[in-house]
Amino acid sequence: MTMSMPRVALPRTWQQFIRSEHTDREYQIMVAIPHSPPPEAGYPVTYVLDGNSVFGTMMEAVRLQSRRPEKTGVLPQVIVGIGYRTEEPFDPARMVDYSLPIPREELPSPPGRESWPEYGGADRFLRVIEEEVKPLISQHVQIDRTKQSLFGHSLGGLFVLHTLFTKPKAFQTYIAGSPSIHFGRQLLREEEAEFVQRLHSGAGQQAEEARLMIAMGELEERHPSRMYELAEAMAIRLAPLEGQGLKVEFRVFAEENHTSVLPVLISRALRFSS
Repeated sequence: MTMSMPRVALPRTWQQFIRSEHTDREYQIMVAIPHSPPPEAGYPVTYVLDGNSVFGTMMEAVRLQSRRPEKTGVLPQVIVGIGYRTEEPFDPARMVDYSLPIPREELPSPPGRESWPEYGGADRFLRVIEEEVKPLISQHVQIDRTKQSLFGHSLGGLFVLHTLFTKPKAFQTYIAGSPSIHFGRQLLREEEAEFVQRLHSGAGQQAEEARLMIAMGELEERHPSRMYELAEAMAIRLAPLEGQGLKVEFRVFAEENHTSVLPVLISRALRFSS
């Protein structure tokens, strides 16, 4: 087979490249639309971080399982992958976009390198999603703004938690897979405490209950970053908040590691957000 052969086209998908005013970075936006017409209120939507590696798996899981929602629990929904101009599964820019602005002395030891590259752009990237990506999608697809989900894994999972704690009304469902809590542990803990305080006071409670899934692969329990331990501890701390408007689920997938957990997590996350 040569490179001149036509590429495989995924059904009912389109993509667009945008350059953000907030980061001066180019993003590849990938969109999958259900075959069924939108409900009166519009389609539910899931925004997927690391779109270059996850979008295809997510959209195919929806396409297959939403054919029989009464059996699978998965409703038709729009999938929006947010990635970069690359054919690799990951782009180095994710390190900047998904990470928190913590002091350099609080960074964990960099694996396989002498120092960490640029980092700490999570707040700017959240503005990319809220002010540039969401309006783009709404221009082309009828979206139910009361049924929006955010999915992220690893550093993307860290970003999901940061978004919940700092901008909880941005989405209604949050899926944090294998979140890199160790990368900014102290700042995230402070954000969590402020979020909990707002919920207890009633200032942060949403009109509809927010849902959070924190998920890990069973084999991550031995990860040297202690991400499993930190994620489980966070889920335990947040679990009592259901009466204040946050439903929390901690899910462990047997015999899965940090990478292999993704397909099974995607399938479970779709039922969680439907």
